[in-house]
Amino acid sequence: MSVLNDHVGMLDPGDPAQARLAAFLRDHVEGMAGALQYEQLAGGQSNPTYRIRAADGRSCVLRRKPFGKLLPSAHAIEREFRVLRALSEVGFPVARPLALCEDVSVVGSAFYVMGHVDGRVLWDQSLPGMSAAERRAIWDALNRAIAQLHRIDYRSIGLEGFGKPDAYIARQIDRWTRQYRSSETERIAAVDDLIAWLPANIPVQTRAAVVHGDFRLDNVIFHPSEPTVLAVLDWELSTLGDPLADLAYHCLSWHIPPDAFRGIAGLPLRELGIPEESEYVAAYCARTGRPAIAPHEWDFYIAYNLFRIAAILQGIMKRAADGTAASDHARDAGQRARAMAELGWQKVEKILRRAA
Repeated sequence: MSVLNDHVGMLDPGDPAQARLAAFLRDHVEGMAGALQYEQLAGGQSNPTYRIRAADGRSCVLRRKPFGKLLPSAHAIEREFRVLRALSEVGFPVARPLALCEDVSVVGSAFYVMGHVDGRVLWDQSLPGMSAAERRAIWDALNRAIAQLHRIDYRSIGLEGFGKPDAYIARQIDRWTRQYRSSETERIAAVDDLIAWLPANIPVQTRAAVVHGDFRLDNVIFHPSEPTVLAVLDWELSTLGDPLADLAYHCLSWHIPPDAFRGIAGLPLRELGIPEESEYVAAYCARTGRPAIAPHEWDFYIAYNLFRIAAILQGIMKRAADGTAASDHARDAGQRARAMAELGWQKVEKILRRAA
């Protein structure tokens, strides 16, 4: 299958696969007619993502499943499209969903098309080149966005069946354990320890919400010049579940050093204008109307998410070994699984010391 396998190019009307895609876009997306140019966008490591331009300058974005054998329940393009449609209807900042294609004969895998959003994607969480006030405003906008998401009543937007809202952490630990084992390329002691400890120490879940599953700075498009979130991207892992798990994943930035996985741990946060984690979490609690989170529970959520990242990175590593990863950096990302698991076990040891 040659269509959308290169990083940039023109859709060739002489190629049957590319002609099928061009016909789909012409029929389902306004303005996508005539000669079409595509380019693969940065990110989208799990599900390859492309910007498609028409001759008159209009654009849309196509996001597809990877080609090749995939892990069970991974790369859920159809779920992404469903949650985008539901959230867009209540004004949450997402790219406008345009069309879903589940017919794999068109390009070789399922895909969907959404509107293109012009703005900034900020990759470095220390936000170099900005003033302290600008950094604080960016982080506050992120806080407002995740709090807004978790305040949405999923029943009112037709997402009752989008997931099972209760016992979320238990199911996630089971899911990521299975995902990890199915993609395991070497034994990591810290992963084994987390798999044994986490299921027996889950805090009581008190609320349920739509959870993004991968809410972080570089999955957000900001206004070109203002600290305003225009669109939250990459909803592959979204479901119904415990919003504190979603928040803790977002807050891993404060626990991971910059050289490990683009974190901000160890940086002079006050000087930079970036809030401390405790301040950031308190702002979220105020915006969502929930009480303060107990320290041992917060450490659990952080440990769980580090385990989850280790499982995700291991899956990327496996796809790199199999030759199906979408990013040239997939192998490097996969090799970070051990470091994330060991950091997660350090959080558990902190809990155990506190309880002793």
